[in-house]
Amino acid sequence: MSDLRIVGWKRYGQDRLYVNLPDNTSVAWADRRTGKVTILVEKYRHEALDLLRPQFRKDVSPAPVEPPASPPRPPAAVAADQLPPLTPQDDLASNRPGAALRELLDREGPTPGRRFLNWLLRRETEWDSYRKGLAGELRVGSELERLTRRGWRVLHSIELPRQVDIDHLLIGPGGVFCINTKRHLGKEVWVGDEMVRIDHGKPQPYGRKSKAEARRVQDVLERYVGIPVQVEPVLVFVGVTRLDKVSTQFAVRVYREREVSALGPLSGVLDPEQVDAVFAVARNRCAWLAA
Repeated sequence: MSDLRIVGWKRYGQDRLYVNLPDNTSVAWADRRTGKVTILVEKYRHEALDLLRPQFRKDVSPAPVEPPASPPRPPAAVAADQLPPLTPQDDLASNRPGAALRELLDREGPTPGRRFLNWLLRRETEWDSYRKGLAGELRVGSELERLTRRGWRVLHSIELPRQVDIDHLLIGPGGVFCINTKRHLGKEVWVGDEMVRIDHGKPQPYGRKSKAEARRVQDVLERYVGIPVQVEPVLVFVGVTRLDKVSTQFAVRVYREREVSALGPLSGVLDPEQVDAVFAVARNRCAWLAA
């Protein structure tokens, strides 16, 4: 077998079972009411049928059909019908990397004079971590913007309720990625299934939080887009001297800042119409208000 898996899908009165590869590319689908099977990728015909056959009653025999000229996909919802019209004030596409942190620093942070005094006295403050975070988001944001040449869309600094913000959201042919940036200049980083250690220090719940943020993003997108949208969590570490990951850690993608370009070649998850539909929802601030 090729690690195929079955995913249920119900929308617009349809009830289907999709057979997907590990990267969520669909190779076949079946109508649960009629038992009719559509093969999308011929090389997986027999494996897909073996998986689907036990899902049906004995009196319903899945009948494979030849793939149509344009393989059907779950239709993309028209997000504009479910959300208020997009206004310049609510268009998150205009956000620059680190916009939320920059606004916080400008509004509540120390004045330039106070920062200079703290620097002279070598006195660290709580605002130093915010400035380091801003520098990390700017660095990673610059790398992500390069991927727009390959058909990807990028959003930065999406603020959610309960004092949560998404550093970057990457949407494109390879899927949707919720990206959390961490800057630890000159540090060694170890990444486990749930926790991260910086220079062998106290465990930090970076992995757990990244997965929780990705789930919140997925809930919002699937509420307004009429297709299953899998959102993968990503941790990007900036300025670290060493990055180690346990061999069992697959739930969160982990990169250094220069390695995030590895997402660029990914494809086969969303077609251009679906990318447009997901991006139309994600860029509208109104979609996130109840996240």
